[in-house]
Amino acid sequence: MSARARRTAAVVAMLGLPPLALTALAAAPASAHGSMGDPVSRVSQCYAEGPESPKSAACRAAVAAGGAQALYDWNGIRIGDAAGQHRKLIPDGKLCSANSAEFKGLDLARADWPATGVHSGSYTFKYRVTAPHKGTFKVYLTKQGYDPAKPLSWSELDLRHPVPTVTDPVASGGFYTFSGALPERSGRQLLYAVWQRSDSPEAFYSCSDVDFGGGNTGGSKTGSGPAPAASAPSEQQIADGADRSTMGHHGHGGDDTATPAQRPTTVSNAPKAAGASDGLAQTGASSGTSYVAIGGAAALALGSAALFLSVRRRAAGGAHRR
Repeated sequence: MSARARRTAAVVAMLGLPPLALTALAAAPASAHGSMGDPVSRVSQCYAEGPESPKSAACRAAVAAGGAQALYDWNGIRIGDAAGQHRKLIPDGKLCSANSAEFKGLDLARADWPATGVHSGSYTFKYRVTAPHKGTFKVYLTKQGYDPAKPLSWSELDLRHPVPTVTDPVASGGFYTFSGALPERSGRQLLYAVWQRSDSPEAFYSCSDVDFGGGNTGGSKTGSGPAPAASAPSEQQIADGADRSTMGHHGHGGDDTATPAQRPTTVSNAPKAAGASDGLAQTGASSGTSYVAIGGAAALALGSAALFLSVRRRAAGGAHRR
């Protein structure tokens, strides 16, 4: 091959690099960031029981519906480009899965999900985090009269009075810890946590079943028997199952300098519209591509352009000399 032909081939190869780089970035594994640890979330509870053979009837049903992999991916219930549009992107009946087919077993309407015993008044929430980020946590409690044997809808959450709302808590020992106040309730209820990042449109979601005692446990429908007490997975259990997860782990509950998520994502499920006036943001667009991916692709494109110009200059110089 002549020198000129080799230069031409080099230019063609470099011009093709940015699209290839974008493809590689888009194919990176999903990043996982956490789930409510206290009151323990459904997915964390079922993971603690053992993904392959859960002990409780509710967790066994969840695995039967969605598979065991969802439990290994316990810290990945997320929407990459949520941008505050939670009600728009998550339809009624699919809140616990965040409208993800992988986690659909967590949406099962049952009154026997393992529950954490609570009471009205001050409560210390602990959110198990594997990659800290700046953002806001809002935790919503179901209204009195909630029936766990019916699919969970947005209207059943007291969206006007989150318990609590906290922005940019500091991660310590693998947890975000923050205080709130639980109102008067009785019987089985549910706490729905939304963690909306401020450095990305990504958001994370979790459902935690709680029992205030002294009230209706959910009627006579599926799984109406006494529910076992909930318990979070141990650090050893989390470490033991990490190699089975399909989620990327950027740190293990370290400080707020942990590497951000690097997977560009979009929501594939068709969203359903819902009403406003709920305290949740209804606007805010997102490209669905992480800032890191955009920056990396831009850097590659600039490098390719520079090399292209360099090759052209060399080729022009060679032609002039000849």
